[in-house]
Amino acid sequence: MQGVVIGLIHPGEMGAAIGALLSGRSREVLWASSGRSPETAQRAEAAGLIDVGSVQELARRSELVFSVCPPHAALDVARAVASAGFRGLYLDANAISPSTTRAVGDAVGAGGATFVDGGIVGSPPRVAGTTRLYLSGAAASRVAETFEGTELEPVVLADELGVASALKMAYAAWTKGSTALLLAALAAARADGVEHALRQEWELSQPGLLQRTERAAAAAATKGWRWVREMEEIADTLAASDLPDGFHRAAAEVFSRAGRDSSADAAEATLEFVLRNLAALQPR
Repeated sequence: MQGVVIGLIHPGEMGAAIGALLSGRSREVLWASSGRSPETAQRAEAAGLIDVGSVQELARRSELVFSVCPPHAALDVARAVASAGFRGLYLDANAISPSTTRAVGDAVGAGGATFVDGGIVGSPPRVAGTTRLYLSGAAASRVAETFEGTELEPVVLADELGVASALKMAYAAWTKGSTALLLAALAAARADGVEHALRQEWELSQPGLLQRTERAAAAAATKGWRWVREMEEIADTLAASDLPDGFHRAAAEVFSRAGRDSSADAAEATLEFVLRNLAALQPR
């Protein structure tokens, strides 16, 4: 599949980086500008993507469609591509639960496409060794061929759909879930008047944790809106395995409100938000 035409939906920070590494290897990578923001258009142009205007045209010209979008939009994107008549390979690499993944697979499969489940772990792939694309499904190895030798390392897990998404959910349950926990812990200390003491204790007994908390708060203020549905998808994944899901539903609430704060001081604004709404962090 080295010469395959790829349709990319949508070129956000992660998607644009993936598009850039593919287009940089003389792959034809398409995107659809209809309804997208000027910022998205700038990212796509910088990544060397080819604008075909509409999802319908993207579906018509692509052999592989790669969906990298906020998790709340994953199913709608799949339905739109299916309704456009796409019958090639469809890769969903969004942060969604195995059950949502199967719904996406059903949607594109009903339109005649072949579905591959994906999960991305790591930062936008600009340097080799930082990012992995986990894949599952009967056609996973065909998709893996497209990314061989790129900065995005493909890892085929199994033929069963949902396996790659399950791995992504388990991984993010810790990475982003612990981010919410850190913010709540610091906010609780502030509420009880012991924030300064906690900061000092973290510096003594947990080197680097305070710096991580501040980075987490800044990230949550700008990206938290994307993480809301991801936390809900993780909660659904846990619930499906008869595991407690309350913490990640509370984490979704933290990120939901943190992402709405537009203060210039992102870290401080996020911590203030968590303090004001600490009661909302209790598991439902």
